Amino acid sequence: MIELDAVKLFYGHGPEVLKDVTCTIGQGEMRFLTGPSGAGKSSLLRILFLALRPTAGHFRLFGSDTGKLTERAVPGLRRKMGVVFQDFRLLSHLTVFDNVALPMRVAGHSESKYRLDVEELLDWVGLKSRLADYPDTLSGGEKQRVAIARAVVAKPQLLLADEPTGSVDTQMAKRLIRLFEELNKLGTTILLATHDEKLIARARLPVFRLDSGVLRVDP
Repeated sequence: MIELDAVKLFYGHGPEVLKDVTCTIGQGEMRFLTGPSGAGKSSLLRILFLALRPTAGHFRLFGSDTGKLTERAVPGLRRKMGVVFQDFRLLSHLTVFDNVALPMRVAGHSESKYRLDVEELLDWVGLKSRLADYPDTLSGGEKQRVAIARAVVAKPQLLLADEPTGSVDTQMAKRLIRLFEELNKLGTTILLATHDEKLIARARLPVFRLDSGVLRVDP
């Protein structure tokens, strides 16, 4: 699913953000990515989402060499992914329901085919009563849960989530992890970036650790 070989990243003439990152994530795996603030977690996720190109090294995604991708090929690969950003990226002019339904509409599905899935997901994340509301009326934690529902509704092949439980309480965090685990059982490969060591300990999943741009794998 993901292969990184000696990937480096610089911003301008600054220091290395990522230093010879080498790892693989196989189809159907679920892993955490952790490390202190500034370790490079968000930068690595942006590379995986094809929003950044590495300065050096090789990166293969879904079997394709991303260094040889044309701009026209990128949207097709992104449609195989679900992504949760820290800034949520909800569309303010769309309701909660319509934000979550957006990937299904982009894929050309009729509302009759996805309405129940959207409503069930919003119920799972505790927001079924808010489906007709707009993002500006939501708290930060509620926006995060809408972003998560939108990322998983189409059952993507790959899910990338940047601090997906950072704005919710412990009980909701546990519920969201169960949602990710159920999605993983359906075959979705999942990488969750978090600094929450208690969450990592409870979930007992394999862990990548980034520190000052250097990646290691927990034994």
